[in-house]
Amino acid sequence: MSVLQAPGLARKIVGKYLTFNLHGGSYGIDVLKVREIIRRANVTSVPSVPPFILGVINLRGKIIPVMDLRLRFEFTIASSLDQTCIIVAQVTLPDGKCTPMGLVVDGVEEVINLAATDIEDTPEFGGRISTGYILGIAKVKGVVKALLDIDAVVGADTLAKIGNEMAPTAA
Repeated sequence: MSVLQAPGLARKIVGKYLTFNLHGGSYGIDVLKVREIIRRANVTSVPSVPPFILGVINLRGKIIPVMDLRLRFEFTIASSLDQTCIIVAQVTLPDGKCTPMGLVVDGVEEVINLAATDIEDTPEFGGRISTGYILGIAKVKGVVKALLDIDAVVGADTLAKIGNEMAPTAA
């Protein structure tokens, strides 16, 4: 079923997206989820977190976990690029609360406004490949852009683990 045949789905995913580069590809996240874009900062490591969680940063007095999207998607590690930056996004926790999360990307492109005609369903890749974090595929000026559900990319299990690791322990 195409997006045009599913008006409820189309209404949910049309709108403005911040697009960014990652491992030679182009991706987008809902601009309403984006809080700010900052230069790559010094990240403090945190023990016992998944490898794609680089650690935390102190952003104006608030501690924010930082995830490397290259590692999250199991892409090869790149040396720091000139355009590398951190997108600070608001992600939804399993309990419904929102928290900021830093997302390391290769570079930010632009904010685009997508109509239902610009978006197609996520293709099927077979039963063993999960695409639940891809809202749809946009075609903009001949370039394919995967639209990400950032809450699903981060994943409830990841957020729960980060929350447990960062929570103070009773003495």
